[in-house]
Amino acid sequence: MKRIMITGALGQIGSDLTVRLRRQYGTDSVLATDIRQKQTEAAIAGPFRLLDVSDGAALLDAAKEFRADTILHLAALLSVTAELKPLLAWQLNMGGLLNALEAAKELSCQLFTPSSIGAFGPGTPKTGTPQDTIQRPLTMYGVNKVSGELLCDYYFHKYGLDTRGLRFPGLVSHSAPPGGGTTDYAVDMYVEAVRSGRYTSYINKGTFLDMMYMPDAIEAIITLMEDDASKLKHRNAFNVTAMSVDPETIAASIRKRLPDFELSYHVDPVRQSIADGWPDAIDASSAREEWGFQPVFDLERMTDDMLSHLQERLHSGQVNIS
Repeated sequence: MKRIMITGALGQIGSDLTVRLRRQYGTDSVLATDIRQKQTEAAIAGPFRLLDVSDGAALLDAAKEFRADTILHLAALLSVTAELKPLLAWQLNMGGLLNALEAAKELSCQLFTPSSIGAFGPGTPKTGTPQDTIQRPLTMYGVNKVSGELLCDYYFHKYGLDTRGLRFPGLVSHSAPPGGGTTDYAVDMYVEAVRSGRYTSYINKGTFLDMMYMPDAIEAIITLMEDDASKLKHRNAFNVTAMSVDPETIAASIRKRLPDFELSYHVDPVRQSIADGWPDAIDASSAREEWGFQPVFDLERMTDDMLSHLQERLHSGQVNIS
């Protein structure tokens, strides 16, 4: 990667990834794009361009003018929002990906796009979920992700396009607010632990889901994209994870630092039904074996870092710490 264009750069992943890539490759080597501009570091500390990924010609023009050799395509609706707006999700998630693939093909770029544990479904093995297994999701988001994995595989086999991707678990970050994902309860819980000392979870106790701290997710993207293509067997959908937790597990970790933290429940049936169709714990051995995936943060290290950053922002007068 030398000249990198990021779509959806102001979202949860993009906000951290843009800053990290500029630090490694140079500020002027990373173009952040999004459908709207916010006063965040990713938008104002380097090249930025307004871009609607559903406009294929505009996406191609942006990549061509920037002379991109890599497109990191992050623009998408997440699981809960996609379930509430399924037609829009298909149009944006699949149409945007197709436009990014076409631009990458035209310019001979590398292309990364994230998949998700949402690509699995209720028929998938719940524990030790294999890299290669049945994928029959019952949500529009999951259908989008499976379709995206297959579409990227198609462009690799049909056109020789260097496509790569990761099946992300729930991602936890202090930098950007949640964006409509099922696992966003984890971010909300840390924020409310610092802000109010209590949290009401929309996901029920005992609902175990894979999670990863954002710094590990960012390093995984960079490591995968820089690795020797000849070593990659799976390319577009590597299982990656750092921990399997439920709300009670996270709350217990928080109470080690904030003993008075209170957790209660008001289960959202839409989000709970989505979570119930996902694995409890996936197997990331293919990622470890093929390109050396190794997360640094376990639950306790993540909790320390999350609370430290959130408390610092609260004490500095940033009332809206989410």
